[in-house]
Amino acid sequence: MVDLLKLEHVSKSFESLLAVNEVSFSVEPGQVVGLIGPNGSGKSTLLSLIAGTLSADSGRITFDGQDITHRSADQIFQLGLVRSFQDPSLFFRMTVLDNSLLPVKHQTGENPVRAPFHRLWSGQESNLAAAAGKTLAELQLSQHYTARASDLSGGQMKLLELGRSLMGEPKLLLLDEPTAGVAPKLAYTIFEEIKRLRQSLGLTFVIVEHRLEILFDFVDTVFVMHAGSLLAHGTPAEISANAEVREIYFGE
Repeated sequence: MVDLLKLEHVSKSFESLLAVNEVSFSVEPGQVVGLIGPNGSGKSTLLSLIAGTLSADSGRITFDGQDITHRSADQIFQLGLVRSFQDPSLFFRMTVLDNSLLPVKHQTGENPVRAPFHRLWSGQESNLAAAAGKTLAELQLSQHYTARASDLSGGQMKLLELGRSLMGEPKLLLLDEPTAGVAPKLAYTIFEEIKRLRQSLGLTFVIVEHRLEILFDFVDTVFVMHAGSLLAHGTPAEISANAEVREIYFGE
């Protein structure tokens, strides 16, 4: 099977700090992959390199057969690679529904030539709103359509960010700590939604997460970073039994 995402010897430094050091790995279509490691190990920096918000100093990143190493974040998003953040990057004064519509591609009403003519885009906008409403309902946010994003709980904000990402028609989702600050019950709900989306839409996920007791129930394989480098990879069972990984996490 051809890899959907492939990293080859990717590195990134910030002055004297080597944040990502010669990292190589690949992700197959339909996989759910965990990316773990202690704070400061380079996980979020690596996601930023993949998503194009940072540029790698060296190495190569390929997505869906295309070299994206030095492409802009917008160009990478257009290819179907979408990233979420640990702190939800929502527009808090906008409604939940409006937030979910922001990443939709090819909206006729955003064309300055067509925008003054409501009849040219009103039908598309109605269809998009209906699609967003369905997505939000599946994420248990149906009663919050007209609420401001700022009125949601922390867990609901995480679900909204996931829903908004889906409206961008992704092939691969990079999720940075999707359950950070979320109660355990809702954390499992978020991962159950990830499982459902994989099964129903064939989506691929790379997930940074510190709650290993939840993550390991849902992922196919795990990559472990430490001090900017890739320390280990394997199934959740293999990583749980890895003595070096256990020493880093638990001091054993």
